[in-house]
Amino acid sequence: AGAPGTARAPLLAAADVLALDDEEDDLEVFSKDTSLAEVNSFSPSMPISPSSMINQYKFEDGPELRDLFITVDDPESHITAIETFITYRVVTKTSRGEFDSSEYEVRRRYQDFLWLKNKLEEAHPTLIIPPLPEKFIMRGMVERFSDEFIETRRKALHKFLNRIADHPTLTFNEDFKIFLTAQAWELSSHKKQGPGLLSRMGQTVRAVASSVRGAVKNRPGMFTEMNDYMETFSQKINLLDKIAHRIYKEEREYFNEMKEYGPIHTLWSASEEDIADSLKGIASCIDRCCKATEKRMAGLSENLLPILHEYVLYSEILMGVLKRRDQIQGELDSKADALANKKTEKDLFSEEIGKLEDKVERANNALKADWDRWKQNMQCDMRSTFTNVAENNLRFYEECLAIWESFLASQTVDLHVEEDSEERP
Repeated sequence: AGAPGTARAPLLAAADVLALDDEEDDLEVFSKDTSLAEVNSFSPSMPISPSSMINQYKFEDGPELRDLFITVDDPESHITAIETFITYRVVTKTSRGEFDSSEYEVRRRYQDFLWLKNKLEEAHPTLIIPPLPEKFIMRGMVERFSDEFIETRRKALHKFLNRIADHPTLTFNEDFKIFLTAQAWELSSHKKQGPGLLSRMGQTVRAVASSVRGAVKNRPGMFTEMNDYMETFSQKINLLDKIAHRIYKEEREYFNEMKEYGPIHTLWSASEEDIADSLKGIASCIDRCCKATEKRMAGLSENLLPILHEYVLYSEILMGVLKRRDQIQGELDSKADALANKKTEKDLFSEEIGKLEDKVERANNALKADWDRWKQNMQCDMRSTFTNVAENNLRFYEECLAIWESFLASQTVDLHVEEDSEERP
């Protein structure tokens, strides 16, 4: 990633310099298609996300204008005869008038977060709903219910709720308010008031029927451009995710080998009296570099990997939103075709078409506004993430270089002292 002032350098072009033995074909995609160059066309004046998670994704309003603050913390294990699951404490502080209190504290499990996401998608089919972490950890990096897995999920759930809280429309959703305020039994009761099985089946049938109608005839050009953009973005962000995981895996293997390398020099020093101090110095340098490597790995696992994977999930969400918009457009096109072929019932069809036109216009406006907002968030996240990775790498190499230079300098001094002592009578 370039510095904030870099002009229109392709975001993903850095992958061109990676020489991965068996993935050269994969990496060709970066050099053959530069349609995502605009992703990194950052203005120097664009605000960088603050480090505070609770304020991380607010661009238009300053922190003083926020009126809803949410924290997800305190994971707690629950073991029953049927299942084992984790609940998280969700603390909400607000000054909004529609809330009965200024502070709430509830406990929620993953299934509750999933219910909220589904309700938001149902109520706002053409808005971009933030992604949830998958039910199980990706790529088998850590075991389920390990401390690392639970902490990774907690951070993702915290970000999920705060992205919703920062959204100009989703933040006022009634189900979101209930999620934040209702006790467990109240939330359970509210869930049962959702659409029945037959209603859900009907929605599914309509969605499937709409999806098989073929290409939309009258899709506006900007949504075709969005679709093309997301297809390219999805391809490249998935490849970046794959490469990042491979880098992390190789870094871990290097770290594990380095941990064994230092003690070997310490053992060696016990049998080499003349160079014992030098060998111990090498062992100390390796140990310090090992700690620096561990710190760099933590930066990758805490910052780079989650962000890349979040946008892998976002790419799937965006493709789904575009399909739902096309379904609404397809329904309008179908009615318009029926009207053209009908000699009677024109008034009835005209009324239905008018309603569908309003529905399409609302869907288009909602998606256009959310699209601009999502791109701004994505650009800021990517710039911040790759800048942090670059800075962490610089600190790592500077630290390791200083460690070895200090050691070599000490060896040079010792050598000069020995030479002086030998020259004296």
